[in-house]
Amino acid sequence: MIKSRLSIEETKAMFIFVSKSIIQKKDMLTKADKAIGDGDHGVNMARGFENVEKTLKKEEFSSIGNMLNKIGMSLLTNVGGAAGAIFGTLFREGATGLEEVIVLNSEILAKMLTNGLQAVKKRGKAKPGDKTMVDALEPAVIKAKELIGKPLNEALKAITQQAERGMQDTKNMIAKIGKAKTIGKRTIGHPDPGAVSMYLILKFMAEFVNNNYKYSQS
Repeated sequence: MIKSRLSIEETKAMFIFVSKSIIQKKDMLTKADKAIGDGDHGVNMARGFENVEKTLKKEEFSSIGNMLNKIGMSLLTNVGGAAGAIFGTLFREGATGLEEVIVLNSEILAKMLTNGLQAVKKRGKAKPGDKTMVDALEPAVIKAKELIGKPLNEALKAITQQAERGMQDTKNMIAKIGKAKTIGKRTIGHPDPGAVSMYLILKFMAEFVNNNYKYSQS
């Protein structure tokens, strides 16, 4: 089924679905972080998205930008540490210029991801190859820009595939930023937890749109 765009209510439902799904991946993200870090990424991301879910359920939103900003603030204030700053920035800065937008389509998605990527790179001083979430996000952004005229479900599916490839590529990288940097070559063979989270967020967005889930606040 072709799905070209989501309304504000449908976008809200999508991010509730993403939040629930990330929470369910807490143990997976914890395991990924224990391999190259201190193991708190799963707990932190789950806590952050629990608050995102609560925020989305209790509030009404006038625009896509307003919603993204609130999601970003929830992550920034509840995830904690570097992940909170990075994923909070992704959504907050992703909202730039979308203050009056009331539908989410492929073009708006590309703007959101592009704005978010630029802000994340600036804040974290990360570039492709540093073994961070940027390695999953940047290829996703490149694909998103190529597909701005395509239906949202088709674009998200392709964008997710690129993010997954980028995430998998981090297994072959040596961490150059953050706590993982201290163990150097021992990070080889393990994906970056932030890249895994970035891929999962896009994956669950794609699942929601492609499976035509009904709007639900339950």
